[in-house]
Amino acid sequence: MPEGWPATEAEARAVQDELRARVILDEPGPPPGTGRVTGVDVAYDDDRDVVVAAAVVLDAATLEVVAEATAVGRICFPYVPGLLAFREVPAVLAALGALPCPPGVVVCDGYGLAHPRRFGLASHLGVLTGLPTIGVAKNPFTFTYADPAAPRGSSAALLAGSEEVGRALRTRDGVKPVFVSVGHRVTLDNACAHTLALTPRYRLPETTRRADALCRRALREATARQEPTSR
Repeated sequence: MPEGWPATEAEARAVQDELRARVILDEPGPPPGTGRVTGVDVAYDDDRDVVVAAAVVLDAATLEVVAEATAVGRICFPYVPGLLAFREVPAVLAALGALPCPPGVVVCDGYGLAHPRRFGLASHLGVLTGLPTIGVAKNPFTFTYADPAAPRGSSAALLAGSEEVGRALRTRDGVKPVFVSVGHRVTLDNACAHTLALTPRYRLPETTRRADALCRRALREATARQEPTSR
């Protein structure tokens, strides 16, 4: 756990307020299909007080795995809606720090600006690391959107009232969209282009699919080591 990590809801909200002002929205970010792109994901076992994060680096052009790392730790913040990043960021930072190469663009299984306080996991992680980050979520949270047209690549604004906080993006013809939002140092147009480049076959980005599988496997292994030996 990073030194000085918030311990209470009030402390966490104060940190969000401070860090939110540092989000950079006027940089386009790296072109899709170039360099490296990294997926991060987190899995929990609340009963055993264990959290596992995974980071999987892909070649952005071929989507082949370049490197991967995991981190196992204790859950360091209670479950509070809107403050989930405080449960996840320490483990994700540890996994990113264990990689043998720079991660490039980081894609989170969650939200960036599409967050009640406009500072979800992708934004939090981006500000702390300085990396370009994107949030790609499976559901629209509390926001509204018009259903995009059926073809892959169609999109519609994800709205908080009249404010566009992200986009509902169709990654497969006729399949439920994903919900893309800017984290840090990437424009929304570029975030959507990255997401399409990462979804050649499935609804979810390859980064998310690979990181999800790795962190689930690592969680099983970590909790198995905690099981008492039968006699």
